[in-house]
Amino acid sequence: MRPIAVASLLSLTLFLTGCQGLLPARDSQPLATSREAWEHRAPGCTGGDCPLVNIDLQLPKDLPELQAQIERELLGLTIELPGDPPPSSLASYERDFLATAKPGWSSYLQAKVLQQHGRLLIIELSSYRFTGGAHGIPGRAYLNYDRRLKRVLSLQDMLLPDEEQAFWQAAELAHQAWLKTNGLDQDLDYQASWPFERTDNIALTFGAVMLKYEVARIAPYSSGHPELRIPYPRLNGILKPFYFPGRG
Repeated sequence: MRPIAVASLLSLTLFLTGCQGLLPARDSQPLATSREAWEHRAPGCTGGDCPLVNIDLQLPKDLPELQAQIERELLGLTIELPGDPPPSSLASYERDFLATAKPGWSSYLQAKVLQQHGRLLIIELSSYRFTGGAHGIPGRAYLNYDRRLKRVLSLQDMLLPDEEQAFWQAAELAHQAWLKTNGLDQDLDYQASWPFERTDNIALTFGAVMLKYEVARIAPYSSGHPELRIPYPRLNGILKPFYFPGRG
């Protein structure tokens, strides 16, 4: 190829590359959100220990199906006993809770956008119910929404085929790191009482894949919500490549 032709080809390549840099990346613009927040106390109650329900929702706009799923998952955190049906709506949950609550009882529910990166929208759901006793019951759940697929991901959606066992092996390594960080890696009695378990609470956060545990699941209540983090490099060949930050 003649020098002039080579130079022209290089110039065209650089021009096209520059133009691509000026174009907005697909699904990279943050989604707009709206916020709804309220606190209601038991009707007619005026004392300082009135039962209350506090709800705080940050919801992505123009995604009604995701908004409905967020509400369903949030209501799932209000279930008292396994097998109980969830309330049909936030309004019905609030009504029923306040109708039967005793003085001092309270319920807090929150949904917020934890992160947006690449094609992913990470929703964090939180709850706290106090219905007497020494302490309340906190809850957590996470939704990983793929903006291109337009749905919430399951663990199987995130992983390459036949790599679930490898994922949980990486999670066990993260648990060992958590034990060491907390000075528990040599405490065999503790590890026997609080062994590693799997969890559905997985979030594809920007810095690492996060696993969040319910209280008193892999650690005592006093430890709060234990959080394990799996560095993305450890998930090469396990996690689908487009869910790595910067590759979506």
